[in-house]
Amino acid sequence: MANTKSAIKNNRKTIARTLRNRSHKTRLKTLAKKVQAAAAGDDKEALKTAALAYVSAMDKAAKSKLIHGNKANRAKASMAKLLVA
Repeated sequence: MANTKSAIKNNRKTIARTLRNRSHKTRLKTLAKKVQAAAAGDDKEALKTAALAYVSAMDKAAKSKLIHGNKANRAKASMAKLLVA
């Protein structure tokens, strides 16, 4: 248990940030699943829109340091490969 006022406030901030980060990461995973589902199907337009949404979300997550920048770059490269194939 936190003993000082600043430690108590830091606990509150950590809990709030953890919840926010968890929801963002869950959204990224959901978008990745949508891309994989679209890739399994034959609809190229659905794949393109899903991939663009996923890449955009990855860029925003990397910009806010939610994920590492290189991870976002790897995801973008794999989406480019899916769109070309």
